[in-house]
Order: sequence, then structure tokens, then C-alpha cells
Amino acid sequence: MARTHLVPAVLAIAAAILVSACGGSSSSPEPQEPGAAPAPPAGPAAEGSIQALLEQDPAEDSALVFGTSDFAVGRNRVSFLLVDSTGELVQGGPARVRVAAGGLEAVPDAETTAELIPVGVPPKAGDFDAPAVYVAHLDLPSPGRYTMLVEPEGADIQGFGQLDVAAESAVPAVGEAAVPSDNPTVEDGFPADITTATPPDVELLQHSVKESIEDGVPFVVTFATPKFCASRVCGPVVDVVDAVRRTFEGGGIRFIHVEIFEGNDPSRGFNRWVEEWSLPTEPWTFVVDGEGIIRARFEGLVTVQELEQAVRDTLL
Repeated sequence: MARTHLVPAVLAIAAAILVSACGGSSSSPEPQEPGAAPAPPAGPAAEGSIQALLEQDPAEDSALVFGTSDFAVGRNRVSFLLVDSTGELVQGGPARVRVAAGGLEAVPDAETTAELIPVGVPPKAGDFDAPAVYVAHLDLPSPGRYTMLVEPEGADIQGFGQLDVAAESAVPAVGEAAVPSDNPTVEDGFPADITTATPPDVELLQHSVKESIEDGVPFVVTFATPKFCASRVCGPVVDVVDAVRRTFEGGGIRFIHVEIFEGNDPSRGFNRWVEEWSLPTEPWTFVVDGEGIIRARFEGLVTVQELEQAVRDTLL
């Protein structure tokens, strides 16, 4: 049965949520729009294509709200949310994920499962908070555009969106050396001057990245702004990092928070520490070993479960 695949109301909802997502560049901190829904191709759908699968299923269609945007050839963590036509979050069971190299007219050639993972800390107050996020891990073999179709168990809805895949990531990758940024700590000023967290996340402001690398101490560093990044796809990242810090307290691992904007003012653009790490969006969280080598990284909303597991797997 043929249908209109994104009614104006759904498009408006998706656009509103994407605008609330965090992101930007050093020259302009305006939010980016990763994974915006593609327009349907003209003409009849090819058999087995994403377009045909959408047309054949009477379930409601919706744009995916991506929490990640930096995709490169190889293994990728892809996080996303689903919303229905009323703007409500769809939090079903595990989701079937099919991926096609190309647009809606392409036929899927890879399949995996996305798990709905609880964030692990209470959501912040606001319009776009999510208690859980879908996470899939995709092997993307070549640069170019990919289209993803998502069908969660127990929910009568299909989600779809597009990924633009580069030959290499713009951000320091797993296996590379961490950038020795001399980010501010409590020794440099009052906590309220170097963090937008309320109350100030003092325990995450004790050490710099540079100091930790020089000391040979493993650490987790998150580049995030609690005050200016409290949307569905950003989430309470600093709260997540602090929760994981408490789990490993006394274990010899440092946990560090670096703010995003110059002077904590979005109108002034990204600060020099974000620029040193070449971060085109935010938030980002990195797990770094005692040799100063990145062992795991997470763009956007990372869950307590994911970060705890990364620390156990790579730093203990």
C-alpha cells in the first residue's frame, strides 16, 4: 500500500528535534542536522529497495533523530531516537536495522540489531529528554551515502535516515594519541567560571588532559556543555561521566570535563581545547590509557552501561 512517507507534521517534529541537537563548528556553533530524512525518489520503487520496503509496510514512517554524525570507513557506533507523528519517543524492543549503500532507491546489503540502552542517569528537565537511546554498530566499507531503515520490535513504526561516510574520521580515532590539552582545572579559577554544570561538577575539574598524559594516568575526558546541551540526542553526558567516575572511584582512573564554548558563551564559538581535538560537533567522550592512547570514543549521548564497559575493557 503506497503512502506519504513523511507527513508535514513529522517533518516539522524531526526538524525541531534536530535543531535542538548539539553541534557546530569553531566558526559557528549553530547546530548541525545529521541524518535528516531523504526525499523520496521520483518514479516507482525498485524491488527490495528501502523505498519499496517503506511502501509495502503499513507501519507509520518517521525520520530518525541521529545522535551521531561523524561516520568513517570501518566500524561505527550509530546512536539514534525514533519519534512518532505526535512527537512522542518510540522506546520499543531491539530494532532490526537494514543498511543500503545509496539513497532510498538502493537495496539493503547489510543488517544488524540496534539495542535500546538506558542512559543510566535521570533525564534532565526539558522538552527533549530521553531515558534510553538506540545504539547500533555498523561496518561501513567505503565512503559515500548510506540509507538506514529501522524497525523496532513491539512498535508499529519504521524509521529511516541517511549517513554520510568519509574515508577517515575528522576526530582523533581509537589507537591514536590523545591531544595533550592544558584545559582549565579548579586551580585556575572558581568552578563556576570553568563549567556550566549546576551545581559545578568539581570532581571532574581536578586534572587536565596534559597533566594526566604526563603523569601516565589513564583517564576519561568528556567535551560537553551541560547548560547548552540538554536535548534528546545530547543528554546528560556530564552526569553520565560523573556516575561512572563514582563507580571506579579510588581505582586510579581520572575523569575530566572540558567545556565547549569560549568563555562558556555559545556566541563566541568553540574554545581552543575543542579546536585542538578537531571536534566538529559536541559532546564527545574519550577513554585514554596510561600511555596516552585513545582506546574508546563516543560521539553524542553515551550511556552509563557503554562507558563503564569501555573502561573495564580498556583501562582495567
